[in-house]
Amino acid sequence: MRNKRTLGIALIITLAASLFVVAGIYAGTKAQDEVQMNAPYKHKKSVVTFSHKKHNTDYKLACAECHHNDKGEPLKDLKEGDNVQKCFECHKKPGELKGKKAKGLSKKEKREYHANAVHENCLGCHRKYNKEKKTKDAPTKCTDCHPKKK
Repeated sequence: MRNKRTLGIALIITLAASLFVVAGIYAGTKAQDEVQMNAPYKHKKSVVTFSHKKHNTDYKLACAECHHNDKGEPLKDLKEGDNVQKCFECHKKPGELKGKKAKGLSKKEKREYHANAVHENCLGCHRKYNKEKKTKDAPTKCTDCHPKKK
């Protein structure tokens, strides 16, 4: 009788421990407040520090305002703690393509380049915000987001 009870307790403990492990796997990751917008290539300007808190709490933007699927559609069901891919996982070409090199390419082809995709996403939102609010609060100049390297 004692062995059955010990076995039952061991089974309950094992089950509880398994649930904690599985919950941890599916819980995702907590979004860091400040994220260095690094990519695996050399940057010409300083790396941007992005603040989730500023955009989410102060400006009341949902995660889906920036995070999207492979069709460019917002991830509307995305919430704090969900795993998300980094920009470079889809926009795999290093750097930015502009000027003569970008001539004749579609927007989609330009967005294959990491910096093009990030700039389009961020600057597009900042310009829209400034226009709607009749302000210049959202940064649109290079040095506003990329401070000079020291």
